Amino acid sequence: MVLTGARRTRTRTRKQRPLWKELPVLIGVALLLALLIKTFLLQAFSIPSESMQNTLQKGDRVLVDKLTPWFGSEPERGEVIVFHDPSNWLTGVPTEPPNALQKALAFVGVMPSAEEKDLIKRVIGVAGDTVECKGDGPVKLNGKALDEPYVFPGNTPCSTDDAGQFKVTVPEGRVWVMGDHRQASGDSRYHQDDPEGGMVPVDDVVGRAVVVAWPVTRWATLPVPTTFGR
Repeated sequence: MVLTGARRTRTRTRKQRPLWKELPVLIGVALLLALLIKTFLLQAFSIPSESMQNTLQKGDRVLVDKLTPWFGSEPERGEVIVFHDPSNWLTGVPTEPPNALQKALAFVGVMPSAEEKDLIKRVIGVAGDTVECKGDGPVKLNGKALDEPYVFPGNTPCSTDDAGQFKVTVPEGRVWVMGDHRQASGDSRYHQDDPEGGMVPVDDVVGRAVVVAWPVTRWATLPVPTTFGR
């Protein structure tokens, strides 16, 4: 059977929108994706000091996992974490003005702005742990000496000044942190007179630093040292 009078369909070519009209949409989508990534997934942080040498060098860029805490995971012993300044630890510490690249990355949300006060240290003790330093070390965690090859060469695991001699028990919802450059780190040891007693509230933790992303010559992951698994 042959049908007569069948309608012919015309193929219409869609007029392409000019680039100047598409560009704002593309920029908007890119900014939204950057914001979502920064808020829920990963964010880059620049290392501002020598307090985590040699694990991290001043000027390194690390990627921080911000997703895991959303699922209720808390920091674990040995992890390198980024956290908001808990009790004005950074008061009086000079900060370098951001360069053009840092400003651009902060604008799109990939890096934090210069106004955000964040620190990076290694978790030594979590809730219920007892952390102790006597003499020049080693650091003892729940009575057992830690083997800390990541401590800056020439440093002692414990400092022999007053703040460097301590025995603390970490309360619920808090962590005790120390820098790998023990004699150049203003960490939990030196803030025991603060309202938090030198502890960092878990709620102030931004996330775990998982990889050194820049410069490419220093690319490396940041695993938990084996001493914390013993």
